[in-house]
This record gives sequence, structure tokens and C-alpha cells, in this order.
Amino acid sequence: MTQSQSGTRDLLSVPALLERNATAFENAPAYREKEFGIWQSWTWGQTREEIEALAIGLIDLGVAEGDFVAVIGRNRPYLYWSMIAAQMCGAIPVPLYQDAVAEEMAYVLSHCGARFVIAGDQEQVDKVIEVQAELPNFEQMIYLDPRGLRKYDHSKLHQYSHIQDVGRAKRDELQAEMKARIAKLDYDSTCVMLYTSGTTGKPKGVVLSNRNVIETSKSSSEFDGLRQTDDILAYLPMAWVGDFIFSVGQALWTGFCTNCPESADTMHVDLREIGPTYYFAPPRVFETQLTQVMIRMEDADPIKKRLFRYFMDQAKKVGPAILDGHSVGLMDRLKYALGELVIYGPLKNTLGFSRVRVGYTAGEAIGPEIFDFYRSMGINLKQLYGQTEATVFITAQPDGQVRSDTVGVKCPGVELKISDSGEVFYRSPGVFVEYYKNPESTAGTKDAEGWVATGDAGFVEEDTGHLRIIDRAKDVGKMANGSLFAPKYVENKLKFFPNILEAVVFGNGREECTAFINIDLTAVGNWAERNNISYGSYQELAGHPQVLAAVQSHVEEINASVAEDEMLSGCQVHRFVVLHKELDADDGELTRTRKVRRRIIEEKFADIIAALYDGSEKVSTTTEVTYEDGRKGSISATLEIRSAAVQTVSQKMAAE
Repeated sequence: MTQSQSGTRDLLSVPALLERNATAFENAPAYREKEFGIWQSWTWGQTREEIEALAIGLIDLGVAEGDFVAVIGRNRPYLYWSMIAAQMCGAIPVPLYQDAVAEEMAYVLSHCGARFVIAGDQEQVDKVIEVQAELPNFEQMIYLDPRGLRKYDHSKLHQYSHIQDVGRAKRDELQAEMKARIAKLDYDSTCVMLYTSGTTGKPKGVVLSNRNVIETSKSSSEFDGLRQTDDILAYLPMAWVGDFIFSVGQALWTGFCTNCPESADTMHVDLREIGPTYYFAPPRVFETQLTQVMIRMEDADPIKKRLFRYFMDQAKKVGPAILDGHSVGLMDRLKYALGELVIYGPLKNTLGFSRVRVGYTAGEAIGPEIFDFYRSMGINLKQLYGQTEATVFITAQPDGQVRSDTVGVKCPGVELKISDSGEVFYRSPGVFVEYYKNPESTAGTKDAEGWVATGDAGFVEEDTGHLRIIDRAKDVGKMANGSLFAPKYVENKLKFFPNILEAVVFGNGREECTAFINIDLTAVGNWAERNNISYGSYQELAGHPQVLAAVQSHVEEINASVAEDEMLSGCQVHRFVVLHKELDADDGELTRTRKVRRRIIEEKFADIIAALYDGSEKVSTTTEVTYEDGRKGSISATLEIRSAAVQTVSQKMAAE
């Protein structure tokens, strides 16, 4: 039985989907988790039993209909079950970012008024205890991993397995109550509340209904032909809408298996062992993986290097065409097949992508060079465009219509329009219900007819229907001479280089563009070791003359590329500085989803920006930082400011 055959008439909630799967796919794998080096597995039938036991235990603990239940921790089946169990109680799950500091958690827990918290381990328990005085609604906390918690005050603390034990013991007594609550759920019931990353201010609670989640999961699964036999690896933050849709929404709609790695440190090994058929990663993950590949190739012997370069050039030439089913000459196909045998196949196996049938990247724009690298090896990597308020999907790339410069066509059920100012608007079944306790922001984002402002500037190609995103609408501006300023376009090009981890470009309203650069410590550190260059810190390596020269060559190469685009040629970087510290979410410079907070960076590093524009060759600065244990400190440095060659119109014409 397929999902389309079963229909959606009785599938009006996530618990209803669970019940359907436990019946239709009872003995098929639903969840896997690697623990102590061994993969544990649960079928759909076992999963239903685990979740029902937890739900009844929560009801006995006092979880009421309409309550908010916070879920904090790394990706584990038990925490995904917690969100479904909360829904079975008529409550609303609110997943939080596990790497958020206590102060950030306090805001979300207080804002939603969570009475109950389900935490993964001691670290998360400690954060909640630290701020519980600020949480007037907080009553009880459940912890999953008991290590380190034996001597804590357990008047408000309960072990996860004990709650399940209570649920099993009181099954006969409370099962009818649980089923009555499930029966009340319909398409308009709240399914989950997810908080935005807070790029420009405090995070907002995005209320998503069962209609939003189920309709979006259904249409997106059918769009890509997702199957009950598919496997995914769930490793992205549980508080992010993408993980919720892939690991909960689509997983429950299609019945495929959600696999959880043992830890962040073992993620790549676990990825190889699972070999997912459906895979999602933000650009930063693909950038990091490519950096690792390039580092390994730098360490390889000359013969392997030559083979790699030869066959990757061949892949770049014909790989995407073969992947899309286009006509390619016999000799080129034979060369590509040989490359698959000696280079692409082993490399895909090393990356864990040997079985990937559908792959996606989103969250930020991916550099075209990075995107093309993966597709050239035969990995069906595509781009989608979405946001929390859309329950992810706005546009996606159909097979055979994949391009690096667009984010695809509108998804099933989605309507698009472009405002006079160039901002993208959409309307769909996935449009969020509201921002919790924030009617002003709701009205400012979603109009009475259901159209939502994305905050992104773009246009739809008339001949193809593909959407092209230029940049965040608030970030797109004009240079002093009137030419277009789109910083993300240049930043993504810079981040293609393995040496560059992050880039922030400035120039709105100015005569020329300048940039902050973060080096990639792994890639540059590897280079330093190969060349017997000693360094004691990130700061020391970032200021090394050879590192600065290498970054300058990268900036100048990108300037030449940017100069070829008449519309954006004014965005060439004239001067840059390699920062003395990595931009960090703990320091407020990035969101928890690793998006740049431009306004905060401009305020925090105003002295460096001023030096970039006043002609200074050096700038001395002191910056406050947050250490891993939460302590504050500061680091001082004198940074060298470098000028990069740019191309004028006459130079471009001469080159042509």
C-alpha cells in the first residue's frame, strides 16, 4: 500500500500517521541509533509501543492538552518519540537547539511557557536548572541519559525510562484518555512550534499545524518519489524546520527509516555505514567535506594527484549531463565510466554517498563550484528554497532541471509572486499559522490573503519558471555609483576555496567593496604542517604572511569571476582583512544555523571596517569572546589590511 493509495482522509495528525505505519509497515525498520559502536533498531510496531508508553507516562505526570513540551538534545530516536508522544497528549512539542547557551534557552522556554522539558543529558539539564528561576511556568523535567545525575534533586527530575515504565503500568487505566486526546486532533491542530534563528532580533515562535506538516510532507515526498525503503541520516539540529520535516514529517508520511549517529564526532563514519538513499545537508557541510577531500589530495602521491585532476576534469565536463540523462559521446562515457571505477566510486564511498538517490542542500546559497563538484561525480544533489514559515518547501529542482544558479520551480501547491521591489512572496498549504504571541510580526509577514514575504530578493525566469534568488532583500543594496550590491553572491564564491571558512562582504552605499575573511583552521593547519610552519593559535596562523598571500590570490581570482557579471561587477573586493578569530554563534556573530548576523558584526567590528575604508595598512583591535565554559574574555590583535587587484571594464574587454 502506498501513501497516495491510502489517502489522507483519516491521516489528519502525526499520531494518525504513526498508527497507519505501525499497521502497514509493522516489521519494517523505523528508527536506528548507533550506541557504543552498535546499531540498535526499532520497527514501526516497536516504535508505536515505545511512544504510547511515553505518552501515557506524560499524561500521568500531568501533561495537559495545550501544554508546551520543550525537547532539548542531539538527534536520538527517544527525542523524536518525545515530540510525537507530546502530540498524543494533545500538547505541543517545542524543540530547542542543543548548543544554545542557557540564556538563549531561557528566552524560548519563558516565551512559550513550557511546563515540561525533556532533556537529552546532564549538560541540557544543567542549562535548564541554571535559568529555572526565570521560568515561572516550568514544573517538571525528564532526562534521557542518567549519567552524572544520580545525586541531583529529583523532586522535579524524572528518568525517561521510568516515565515509560509508569506508562506501561498504567496502560489499562489511561489508554482511553490518550486515545480520546488523539481523536480530537485534526488538520488545524498545532503540530509543532519551531523558533526562527533570530538573524535580526529575538527568535520568533512559528506555529505549524498538522495541515502544514502533512500536506508539505506528502507533496514533497511525491515530488521526489521518496519510498518506504529509503534511509536518511538525522544529524542536523532537531530545532531546525528541515530536520523536523525530513525526520518526522516525511519519515512518517512515507514510512522510511530515520538513522541517528552516535555523536557529532562519529557522524561521517556513521554516514558511511548507513549509506543513506535520501540525504540533506546545508552548504557548510558540503563545503567541509570538499575541504577534507582537497586536504587528502594534497597529501597524496603525485600519481594519485594527476589521476584525481584528470578524472575530475572529465567529470566536470560530462558528469552533470550524464546524471541528467542527456546525450554524451561514447568516448566521454567510457572515460567517465573508468573515472567512476578508480576515482568517483571510491570517493563517494568515502563520503558516504554511494547510495544517495536524492540529495538536497538549502538554508544558504551554495557556491556553484561546490554544487557542480558533487553533481559531476554522479550525486543527484539538488537545491531547494524554503523557510520555517513555509514548513520548508517553496521551490525545488526537479530531476533533469538542476542548475547551480537557480533554486528550482515552485513546489506542488505553491504560488509565487515578485513584488515591485523585487521581494519574493509565496502562498501554499505549508504557510504557518502565526508567530506565537506576536500578532504584529504575523501581520507584517503574512497578509490577509495568505501571501508571505520571504525577505529575499529574486525573480522568476519567464522561459523556465525557475526562481533565482539574488540575496536577502535587506542586504541587497546599491554601491555609491548605483550598481547592484549583493554580498552573499561574492561570499559564496569565496567560500569555495578550502582555505576560506567564512566571508562577510561590505559595500552598501560605498565606493567599493571590502571583506572580512575567516580561514578554515583544518585546511590551513594541514598546509602549515606539510610546510613545517609552526603556529600556536588560530590568530597566529591567520596572520601568517603566506596565509595572507594565499587568501589574496583567492580574492583576486573571485574578483575576475565577479567582473564577468555585468550586473554584479561592482561587487569586486578591493580590500580585505583576515580576522583574528572565527565568527561564532556563542559570540552572537552567527545564528545557531550558522547564518551571518551582519548588523551585529558591523557594530562589533566597526573599528576594523573603518580601517578598511580609510586607507590604513594595519588596525589594532580588542574583541570580547565567549569560552566553551561560558566565561567571557577578550583577545587583542594587530591585523594587516591587504588590497586586492580588481578588473575594470576596459580590462575585461581587453581580456575578451
